[in-house]
Amino acid sequence: MNRSFIIWNVVLTAGLLFLGVSYFSSGGKARTLKADAPGTFSMAYFEMDSIETNFNLVKELKEELSKKEQSMEQEMQKMAGNAQQRYNYYQQQASTGLMNESQSEAAGRELRNLEEQMKNRKQALDAEYGDFVMRRQNEIKSKIEAYLQEFNKSHSYTYIVSYEQGLFYYKDSVNNITADLIKGLNERYKPSSK
Repeated sequence: MNRSFIIWNVVLTAGLLFLGVSYFSSGGKARTLKADAPGTFSMAYFEMDSIETNFNLVKELKEELSKKEQSMEQEMQKMAGNAQQRYNYYQQQASTGLMNESQSEAAGRELRNLEEQMKNRKQALDAEYGDFVMRRQNEIKSKIEAYLQEFNKSHSYTYIVSYEQGLFYYKDSVNNITADLIKGLNERYKPSSK
């Protein structure tokens, strides 16, 4: 899951960085702006790893993902156990000489069929899981964006970006809105009752 969030953060941050660079490079000259003047540029940021740790909706998603992963693993283990039982049964039958050639061929087909079923089910579960993760990440992203729009009505930032370590080399903590964002998101979006 962390890998998905990192990819999401990098894409989001790169897009915002591109917009920021485009804004400053228009006209080909660097500009000095005062944050209080109308039409000026001001930027705030939030720490995405803090959002991932403290936003209740993200915590809820992590719990859901853990349960889904556990359920998928249990299902695959059950299928593997059933296939192993059939294999052991046929091995025993073959070693005692109770299987003729046609029965041996039928056993081989059944075992290959079970293996194919396991492979197909694993692919289906992985696709369902990936789709679920994507939908929930988009839901969380939309909630963050919606809250930031509301939040920014009283703050008037030109850009609000997600800080990703290694992508930015300097940040002024004066413009860190992480605590306000976490508080507001958790007040606005209560975890769903199960």
